[in-house]
Amino acid sequence: MGLALGGCSGGDFGRTRQDFLNDDMHRWIGAEATGSVGLHASQFQLTDGERQLRDLAYPLIEPPHSRPAWKSVFGDYQALPSPWRQKVAFDRTAYGRQLIDEPHRSHMSRYAQLIEDVRDDISRFEPFYANAVRVLDLDRKRNASLARVSQLSPRERADAVARMEENTLIVQWVQQCLERRISSYGWALERLVIQAPDNMAADADRLIGELAAQTANPPVAAHPVIGHAVSVRG
Repeated sequence: MGLALGGCSGGDFGRTRQDFLNDDMHRWIGAEATGSVGLHASQFQLTDGERQLRDLAYPLIEPPHSRPAWKSVFGDYQALPSPWRQKVAFDRTAYGRQLIDEPHRSHMSRYAQLIEDVRDDISRFEPFYANAVRVLDLDRKRNASLARVSQLSPRERADAVARMEENTLIVQWVQQCLERRISSYGWALERLVIQAPDNMAADADRLIGELAAQTANPPVAAHPVIGHAVSVRG
């Protein structure tokens, strides 16, 4: 058993194995998004922009640093289920409970971790949405071109439509995760304030508000592919 787990581990000291790293290592995100709502993934190769969309999406859809699912015996990289596939209600307390329950030498380190997690999300917001704007704009042009392509086969049309659906669902996936993170961060800060009040709470609250304002007004709005978006509850 030990040898088997050693062979499947993430690499030295928990780092992602180099054979997991490749240009299309996040391609599965599109297939998971479409598959979770009963749609087929496109067989087209990824464009540079589409590949970057998936690369930039992954840090925003994986759990925040202090969640139990952050690491596993198989390493620090794992495929994740889309929010459309999850049947269990979102638990906004999970991040905060893990943050507070983890051993810390000082309560200030808990605030520091929360602030770091929120800052990381803020720093990732603009690059992801700047790329999403470009990708979805090109998809609108792709869609308009379908009617003018000569001898377009049913398979080509299906793959083109599937790729546009993939890209849209990925943007929606990130939006849902950001809304969930904001809810989780808010719950965690409230508990920190009553358990270990500190002036650092003001900085955390300001950053959470900044992330919330950005998320409430994203640079691009992706229309729901399946007629409705996933609601953030809990």
